[in-house]
Amino acid sequence: MEDFLPEDEPLLDARRRGEEIGATPIGPAGGAALRFLATLIGARTVVEIGSGCGVSGVWLMRGMPKDAVLTSVDIDPEHQRLAKQAYAEAGLGSFRTRMIIGPALEVLPRLTDGAYDMVFCDAQKREYPDYLTGALRLLRPGGVVAFDNALWGGRVADSARRDPETEAIREVHRMIREDDRLVPLLVPVGDGLLCAVKRD
Repeated sequence: MEDFLPEDEPLLDARRRGEEIGATPIGPAGGAALRFLATLIGARTVVEIGSGCGVSGVWLMRGMPKDAVLTSVDIDPEHQRLAKQAYAEAGLGSFRTRMIIGPALEVLPRLTDGAYDMVFCDAQKREYPDYLTGALRLLRPGGVVAFDNALWGGRVADSARRDPETEAIREVHRMIREDDRLVPLLVPVGDGLLCAVKRD
């Protein structure tokens, strides 16, 4: 499944640079799923929380219209620098991105309510429930929220695992399942991609 849509050189280089500094970008199948979702809904305004050193952003922008804008939020300036390098190598102009450095929970409240088509979350796992709350405010009706690492290496399904990261991911699963405003889907690609559509 991971090799169904092989990554090209800009994505492979971005992934390698990310892994060299200890980042774990979304896998190829998860990236392809993001591109598919962005294309499916015609996403023109997307927020990503955690840049993945550019891997997720390249996948997302390849699914968005050519004049659409990705807002990338990351607490680490080096991750943002590498993301900009990845976008340039992939031929994605700087006018297509808005890069914001800072903690996501401080940045998200400054973004406009209901102004976004898609929110992708792949940063601090302990903050996943808070990211969902922020995403629901930011998304327009019909918008999509997606969380990487929804399986968390099998830990989410292991009831013996009670660490804060695993518990937070379990909590965002529960929140999405039980929220009548959302249409949920857990996609078993990579380390799991938990998605939901915000109803009209």
